[in-house]
Amino acid sequence: MKFDATTLSRLQFAWVIGWHILLPAFTMGIASYIALLEGLYLKTRRPIYLEVSTFWIHIFAVAFGMGVVTGVVMPFQFGTNWSRFTDVAGNVVGPLMAYEGLVAFFLESAFLGILLFGRKLVAPGMHFASAVLVALGTLFSAFWILATNSWMQTPTGHTVSEGRIYPSDWLQIIFSPSFPFRLSHTVVAFFVTAAFVVLGVGAYTLRRAQFIEAGRVMVRTALYLLVILVPLQAYLGDRHGLNTLEYQPAKVAAMEGRWETQSPMPLTLFAIPDEQRESNKFAIDVPNLGSIVLTHTLSGSIKGLKEFPRNERPPVAPVFFAFRIMVGLAVIMVGIILVGLYLRVRGRLYTSRSFLRCCEFASPIGFIAVLAGWTTTEVGRQPWTVYGILRTSDSVTPSLQSQDVVLSLILYALAYLLIYFTGFWYMVRLIRRGPAPHTPTPAVEAGQPANPIQALPPHTSAEGEQS
Repeated sequence: MKFDATTLSRLQFAWVIGWHILLPAFTMGIASYIALLEGLYLKTRRPIYLEVSTFWIHIFAVAFGMGVVTGVVMPFQFGTNWSRFTDVAGNVVGPLMAYEGLVAFFLESAFLGILLFGRKLVAPGMHFASAVLVALGTLFSAFWILATNSWMQTPTGHTVSEGRIYPSDWLQIIFSPSFPFRLSHTVVAFFVTAAFVVLGVGAYTLRRAQFIEAGRVMVRTALYLLVILVPLQAYLGDRHGLNTLEYQPAKVAAMEGRWETQSPMPLTLFAIPDEQRESNKFAIDVPNLGSIVLTHTLSGSIKGLKEFPRNERPPVAPVFFAFRIMVGLAVIMVGIILVGLYLRVRGRLYTSRSFLRCCEFASPIGFIAVLAGWTTTEVGRQPWTVYGILRTSDSVTPSLQSQDVVLSLILYALAYLLIYFTGFWYMVRLIRRGPAPHTPTPAVEAGQPANPIQALPPHTSAEGEQS
């Protein structure tokens, strides 16, 4: 691999966005989970739901702050490393990313304050509404970011004039052909990621025999959510794959390691792709299954990689293995869910130490799957930044020097490691501390706004007299 300015800029962007995407993958799902808990409390008035909700609100706030800091860095790279991309596609990409800040970030920030500090100052209904609006803010953020990414993957609604891309139909740009599939698949993936974190933390509290009621709530609700979300994600992934096959056939060929066009075609379970020889080593194939899985027909076929020019093929090995990691982790998820349901029926869900330990180890499984899916999508789009229009090699800043990118990459690496180490350490402290018992404020619990002045203790003078 030649470490020129383009390659180093790609590594730098991969480092920055790879770390950053972990935070929305958590905060988006946990914000909706908090809204669910607040709604359950509003319906049942059981204090345990508020205990668990408050516990996750504090963790969410830390992750949200980390996401803001790590997210601010990314736009700078468009000016320093990818100025040619911003010059060509900025008329489309710029407004879409601006809407993400205006519509999503400010909505999240405004109501996060009520969510964090308004428990004793507003009625439960208002607190629930704040949780819902914060969750909606995270979803709006995903909407605009994925609208931008989907347009880059399947560009429509634009014209090209004098080397620049101009919008001609904003509805086509926002709702590009891959957008509905990418949005639904990504959002559900983020929900699954957060659910496994909740499951793991709940299992941790139960195994330690601390905060048992809260731990049971977390394990039970996370398991029930996963029963719905993981099969749904499999279905959405299949629909997304069919859409990718239609608009980005080279990506699907790389995902499957398919060099030749065959009908019917096998499904390659494992292989080591050799791009120089245009073949697979040590391939384990299941005859005819590829046609059924990929085209939903008995004799369907996909276009082999050899039918694409070499300079229009994505790197095969990273896409091939990332896709299999994602699918393999999905199979593990299904196994954990089935075991959990079996233990629930047998009345051992909260007492099986081996299962609880397994859930703890499975806490990061969603994050790994998200990174694998992101790698499949973004590396599979290469060699294009805007698919079929602008190549990645033509997107980098022309005057950029390799040594400058190396320096900034080192600084980014150190900064992100420091941010993540500090934030993760503090979140672990919050988890070990566990949920605090809920102490209701009478006025709020009765549905009346609390008077913050009345909530203050009486002033005591130095002589011990109350005023």
